[in-house]
Amino acid sequence: MPRSRETRVAADSRGRHAEARAAAALEAEGWQVLARRVRTGLGEIDLIAERAGLLAFCEVKARPTLTEAAFALGEAQRRRLAAAAEAWLAGNPDRGAGGIRFDVMLVDGTGQVRRVSDAFRPGD
Repeated sequence: MPRSRETRVAADSRGRHAEARAAAALEAEGWQVLARRVRTGLGEIDLIAERAGLLAFCEVKARPTLTEAAFALGEAQRRRLAAAAEAWLAGNPDRGAGGIRFDVMLVDGTGQVRRVSDAFRPGD
């Protein structure tokens, strides 16, 4: 059943708030957020951040609890994120000299953020 426009708008607002919280958490840890909500022909990347040459492609998952958020990233979504990252890297070959990884930023209903570093590797 299709979601109503009101439901989509509310979900988008929650997503943007969670992404802002996740970006602030990364910046507090010394990461530079290079891009937000990057759309490629292969998928979307919520956040791209870099610290000391290490590039992190971050998927933000917001749910009422951190536990629920931790289980919200499926295999198909991991594949899309990896493909989108590859597309982004093709257009930004000067980035990621220190390596790349995929992180998941978990955000609960209170705004608490937890980062799962190197959460998966393409092909896992």
